Amino acid sequence: MKPFIYKALSLGVAVLALSSCNDFLDQNPDERVDIDTEKKVVELLSSGYSNANYGYLCELSSDNIIDNNSPHRPADPDSKVSSVYYNLAPYERMDNEVFAFEPVQSSTSTDSPSLVWQGCYNAIATANHALQSIDEIVAKNGGEWTQSLRAARAEALLIRAYHHFILVNVFCQAYKNPELSKQDIGVPYITTVENTVHPHYDRGNVADVYDSIRVDLEAGLADISDINYSKPKWHFNVNAAHAFAARFYLFTRDYDKVIEHADAVLGVGTGNLPNMLMKYDGFDGCTYSDDYANVWQSPNAANNLMLIATNSVMWRRFLGYRYTHNGDALRSTYYRTGPNWRWYVIPCGYVSGMTFYSGEQDYGYESAKIAERFEYTDKVAGVGYPHVIRREFTATELLLERAEAKLLSQDRQDIPGAVADLIAFDDSRQTFTAADKQRFEAQGALVPLTESLILSYYSNTNNPNCFENWDFTQRMSPDFIVPANVVPYMNCINDMRRFETVFDGLRFFDLKRFGIEYSHSIGNPAVVETLTWDDPRRAIEVPQEVLAAGLESSRPLANDDIKQDVNYRVKTDK
Repeated sequence: MKPFIYKALSLGVAVLALSSCNDFLDQNPDERVDIDTEKKVVELLSSGYSNANYGYLCELSSDNIIDNNSPHRPADPDSKVSSVYYNLAPYERMDNEVFAFEPVQSSTSTDSPSLVWQGCYNAIATANHALQSIDEIVAKNGGEWTQSLRAARAEALLIRAYHHFILVNVFCQAYKNPELSKQDIGVPYITTVENTVHPHYDRGNVADVYDSIRVDLEAGLADISDINYSKPKWHFNVNAAHAFAARFYLFTRDYDKVIEHADAVLGVGTGNLPNMLMKYDGFDGCTYSDDYANVWQSPNAANNLMLIATNSVMWRRFLGYRYTHNGDALRSTYYRTGPNWRWYVIPCGYVSGMTFYSGEQDYGYESAKIAERFEYTDKVAGVGYPHVIRREFTATELLLERAEAKLLSQDRQDIPGAVADLIAFDDSRQTFTAADKQRFEAQGALVPLTESLILSYYSNTNNPNCFENWDFTQRMSPDFIVPANVVPYMNCINDMRRFETVFDGLRFFDLKRFGIEYSHSIGNPAVVETLTWDDPRRAIEVPQEVLAAGLESSRPLANDDIKQDVNYRVKTDK
């Protein structure tokens, strides 16, 4: 058993050890196999977070990314050219496969499904080993629990729950309801330390996975505290635990619990929000991407509830290559006018470290919130390890979750409260100096967001992210009802969430849980791939090496009418 444990844990420990020079990281990795003291358990949990970044895989699978080689509208709305296309190479072949909704067969490298799968299960193995060790320590101490051990046990349960939550949302269909989700294949929910060479795992179903997550989540919430760490932002602290609970219950549509856990972090109402939400004024003195990244990813920012250091090159993949945030995807997030501003760049776009690729052609757009932090192991040779710090939970995203819950709660529907939250979100991204803001307001280019503006702008289906109705959610589940009177507000939330979470990967989760249908236009001439609400390709295929080991496919029917060619996808006639 011990060699297996060491192998499983060393993968996580190695990344943290390599990252130890980063001032952001407050982690003390422990490489010992015998975890027999309270201190060792706490140190072990520092390696209990996945070093793999699911952001790139999910963004490339969403509607936030386009194929620059397929004809598309240019980014500049004033352009006299109606469409453009380029001849750019992908960063690697895997990108062609993911964008075309194909199983990834060409890569097990950074940002691949293999690394996401492996990183999550390594974290789960660490959590299980910590839980086993805690039980042994408590038994040795005659059943006595210390506060530190209770907090460590809670953290381990939350680690186990959250990494299964990532896995089920990446590699499975979206949660529908307790009955319908029994028909969708899940992921193995691992709760014990592995001690066999070739274990057999049953994927179960999505409903069972969510039930298991709920059990671990609620048990972890009961005892979580911040006592074990001097810098708790790198761990499941109290606020991060409530934020995870709010996200989980939003996905299961337990809206009253979403509000309860969001209020635990944000406070009731909007009075405390100016202290909690993203502050953009820190960008005023920034010049380089590292400067912007320091502001985005700061553990001292109240907005950042939990940070995770990952190995990723997604910062490199999005600029100057074939697949980027550009065209209509860009116009649907940053580069457009809105309900209360009259520029082509959304207000905070000026100062938040979002820049076009240098050159005459706009090959893509990205935010410095995913800027790479490169750690040199040999500066002379120029080699080392690229890191991207994930802001795994933020107060700003939590606010939008609360607004959605207020709209859709059957028992506590609170449209005025939701509107207040949406206005508070918009106020937080007005980033101008007082003089500039006054000047823009005098010109009519910027006005405060109001409920009437929300209703007028977000009732117009010609505007980005707006639907005439949200009846499509009922295809996911007959009890997922968005009443007609809240459709404009839901359009507003859909718009704001897409802006807020771009490059994080959460847009892919939203597309799945709402059942929004979307397409990818591939190549020139374009081949259009559309994902209907029930398309099996909404579940990213598990890694090929996992399939080869005997685990069931995520999408057994997805490729029945598809063949591969040099363009990576050609559909047969139907």
